[in-house]
Amino acid sequence: MSKAAKPAKNGGARRRWIKWLFLGPLLVFIAVQLYFFLMVCWYAQFNPSSTNMMDDQLSLMREKKPTAVLQHQWVPYERISDNLKRAVIASEDANFSEHDGVDWEALQKAYERNNRRHKVVGGGSTITQQLAKNLFLTGSRSYLRKGQEMIIAFMLETVMSKQRILEIYLNVAEFGRGIFGAEAAARYYYRSTAANLGVAQAAKLAVMLPNPRYYDRNRSSSYLARRTTLIVNRMSSADLP
Repeated sequence: MSKAAKPAKNGGARRRWIKWLFLGPLLVFIAVQLYFFLMVCWYAQFNPSSTNMMDDQLSLMREKKPTAVLQHQWVPYERISDNLKRAVIASEDANFSEHDGVDWEALQKAYERNNRRHKVVGGGSTITQQLAKNLFLTGSRSYLRKGQEMIIAFMLETVMSKQRILEIYLNVAEFGRGIFGAEAAARYYYRSTAANLGVAQAAKLAVMLPNPRYYDRNRSSSYLARRTTLIVNRMSSADLP
């Protein structure tokens, strides 16, 4: 009797182990998404004092200089020049006011480009996706991170207005080593304020966004100059939320 019961008992334990093998990761995934969603709801009402990208860069800076600090000052949407808003939309996400967080056409083009080069070289990210990455993720390039970025982007678009998304993005985007947000960028590059950025100044800052630390070191880059001129010409057609 006991010998017959023992295999049945072992079989039940094995089934439970298999169940948790699949159920465990699913519960962890759901818990992580719930955390992100609650944080998105919080940021819809309250300004983030820091982001994951800011924390990562500060840690790297302090490895060389323990007293290093970031340059960052939050300013409300109304105190950021419309020139910068239009320039960023024209340069980074022309369909910002229309999409639901993901620009599927841009994503398809990026996927095809990555396949041609056999590595992830670009993600076709919208401003909303970039904000998701800046707030919660890392700068690593992988399809797994891209998937999580898209999920958070949909959360942001569901909970926040387009104006709030753009406001947060412009306040936390990196514009150089240790330089975060429009106000710090305006002061660092032009000794001005985010509210007083001119058309060409705003366009140049927007063009720097994909690789700000490189362009900080190479401000006279011919590509930077050409791209800035192009964005200046596109700014008038950029729709503000």
